[in-house]
Amino acid sequence: MSSSHTKLILSIAAITVLSACTSSGQDELQAWMQSERNSIKPSVQPIPAPTKFEPQAYLGERATPPFSIEKLTSVLRGSQSAPVVNAALIEPELNRRKQPLEAYPLDTMSLVGSLNRDGQLVALVKVDNLLYQVRPGNYLGQNYGRVTRISETEVILREIVQDSGGEWTERPAALQLQEGSSK
Repeated sequence: MSSSHTKLILSIAAITVLSACTSSGQDELQAWMQSERNSIKPSVQPIPAPTKFEPQAYLGERATPPFSIEKLTSVLRGSQSAPVVNAALIEPELNRRKQPLEAYPLDTMSLVGSLNRDGQLVALVKVDNLLYQVRPGNYLGQNYGRVTRISETEVILREIVQDSGGEWTERPAALQLQEGSSK
């Protein structure tokens, strides 16, 4: 016999064996799958009905804008039981334009000297390696600090801060002359 005949006979024998195994195994597999399908009962919960959408009218245009001066003033006032003096301290501060030195905390500033201009002392305040001329009435720091007096060695100012009870009060603050500092 030639090798091609042997290969052909072996191929036919393998196909016959495989087809015999497949048909009987296939029937058993189909029967097992059917019995498993019949034994499992799915429990599907029904989908709840959708809620009905009810449109609402927009009433926000009549409300006070969240970032307005009126809203800030009302929050800062707290309750109506606050004294009138309390509101009188902060209201003028909220209605004026901020000055450049109010963007910096007071502890980042240093007094480096003073000048006498036309008989009035002008303080030289250093912030971020820049010098600023400060006169009485100017504002410094983030607590509404207004300069009340300037001497050769210090700048005296009045700050408006909230105490632990939420009341606005005045407190004194000062910048001292920084001699020989290399800030």
